[in-house]
Amino acid sequence: MEILLELNLKQKLATRLGTILLATVIFGGFCWDNALASLTLGAVVALLLRNPTFVYALVMTTSRDLKAFQRFVALNIYLLRKDRGGFTVARCFQEQARRRPKKTCFLMDDRRLSFAEALEFSQKIAGYFNDRGLEKGDCVALLMETRLEYPCIWLGLSQLGVITALINSNLRGESLRHSIKVANAKALIVGSELLDVLRSLREKEQLDEVPIYQYTDDEVRGVAGHDLLPGAVDLVTALKTQKKLELPSAACPEEARSKLLYVYTSGTTGLPKAAVITNLRFLFMSAGSYYMLRMSSDDVVYDPLPLYHTAGGIVGVGNAILNGSTLVLRKKFSARNFWLDCNRYNCTVAQYIGELCRYLLATSYTPDQQKHNLRLMYGNGLRPQIWSQFVRRFGIPHIGEIYGATEGNSNLINISNRVGAIGFVPVYGSNFYPVQVLRCDEYTGELLKDSKGHCISCQPGQAGLLVGKVDARRAVSAFHGYADKGASEQKLLRNVFTSGDVFFNSGDMVVRDILGYFYFKDRTGDTFRWRGENVATQEVEAIITNCVGLEDCVVYGVQIPQVEGKAGMAAIVDPERKVDMEYLSVVLRGSLPPYARPLFIRLLDEIPRTATFKLKKRELAKEAYDIGQLSDPIYYLNRDGIYRPLSQEQHELLRSGKAGL
Repeated sequence: MEILLELNLKQKLATRLGTILLATVIFGGFCWDNALASLTLGAVVALLLRNPTFVYALVMTTSRDLKAFQRFVALNIYLLRKDRGGFTVARCFQEQARRRPKKTCFLMDDRRLSFAEALEFSQKIAGYFNDRGLEKGDCVALLMETRLEYPCIWLGLSQLGVITALINSNLRGESLRHSIKVANAKALIVGSELLDVLRSLREKEQLDEVPIYQYTDDEVRGVAGHDLLPGAVDLVTALKTQKKLELPSAACPEEARSKLLYVYTSGTTGLPKAAVITNLRFLFMSAGSYYMLRMSSDDVVYDPLPLYHTAGGIVGVGNAILNGSTLVLRKKFSARNFWLDCNRYNCTVAQYIGELCRYLLATSYTPDQQKHNLRLMYGNGLRPQIWSQFVRRFGIPHIGEIYGATEGNSNLINISNRVGAIGFVPVYGSNFYPVQVLRCDEYTGELLKDSKGHCISCQPGQAGLLVGKVDARRAVSAFHGYADKGASEQKLLRNVFTSGDVFFNSGDMVVRDILGYFYFKDRTGDTFRWRGENVATQEVEAIITNCVGLEDCVVYGVQIPQVEGKAGMAAIVDPERKVDMEYLSVVLRGSLPPYARPLFIRLLDEIPRTATFKLKKRELAKEAYDIGQLSDPIYYLNRDGIYRPLSQEQHELLRSGKAGL
């Protein structure tokens, strides 16, 4: 509603501005005899009469667009040079390490690696796995929590052309097994802190027989729980005597487009999908924020995000690998220590996701929270409702909001501090930048089409589906899909505007205003976002259904006041109320990461269906967890991991935003 009111106001201003300019131009035209001037005036008059709003937008955004144009050109020149030169990420890092060998590259707690040390470690990794017979096109799964050596491991493997699958360290059970299997991993590198997870898979015979290389930090060596897994290789010990393997001096032109990583995304349905990240894609994702937000090699960047995700592991890590900045890592985000860390390490830039910002605002105010040297915070998901409050309270000069999917090409960035915007495209730029917004049914998500069967573009103020045109020739618009080709095809829309064109379906609903700014509205389909992660409902439904004797079950997201995203809620058909909630609690805790476990469970006699027997999730989502209106039992996930009946006190805390979520 606020966006629409703003649009109406700007349209009125545009009309007034157009009238004033029109009068000025016509008056000036009487005084000019020059034919060229008259033609120019005629063109301006025609434009004003036809679309005064466009003229207003053009005038209001000229400064922004010129700034963006300069940076975008610099980015594309960088990408073109790297692409034609055959530069891989490993080769770019080697350049940076030789240019500044003694500078700190990665820093965490009291440990640090210089650029020279990080390069040497990665070269030892390359040498070791080369001796083990791995070759270009093979895949190694990497399962470990954040540590200084994490990026160095996949950098070393990439020197051989080996693809590293970055496994989410929160995954358990079938999701974990699937992630390793779908990558067709020839080996598994695991941090000793996750041995229990691996043992569980082995005990259930869910882990295929692949060589396991265990990485145990020296400070925990010999500590109970970190013993060498039977049959595993002690990677740390093996690397101590390993010789380095350096990159060949000459680069191959095609190497820039070779596969580098698999980064997992839940997508819109099903189990995690392995999104393909090529070397050029990595360069674009990391260099994009570097160039568009005017970052510098002198920056010290604070990255408290997990390294298996795009934000922390590519956009964040790339600052060091590609640009020569110092990167400060943290094993696990801490709201209490965030500003202390920024001050301690003299950080100038910090990364965020929307949930992180909300956690920071929820802390008690102390004067130390503004004792930092941050000039920029950048990331994705900062809610418009808390944006201004966040900036004022913590004294952040600049916010760089970024929009983009791991595997997608619908990339946007907000470089102008526009509150709430996920990015922009110049009002005249829709023809050369591949992002479009398509009209669709907001209730079903189905695309609307014209009489010729083609999709329809949204006008400013209309909510629609964000898509990106696929062009394999350009780094900014290429789509490399998933390791599973079938899953890749599901993300593509064909014959959108003309016969033969192809667009990537982001799955997100957005609104564009008359100045070209985009605002996120919601996710389409069954996927919802919770704790900064996408939750694919089909996976959760399958686990619950198996646990409760194959009864019907649907999972959906419900809104909680003053909380980012949507919390999971499961509705289970149980007319006789036989579901063992304690057993279900144990199963979900052992099978799903914390963010994917439903916060609420509703038992009901039957689930409403459509005439074609489809389950009606939307009606259930609207009813949510309101125990005052529902007679069905509602269970709530308590802090001890057990589902118990939702009490009136808990319900009131949830409605008032005081439940501590």
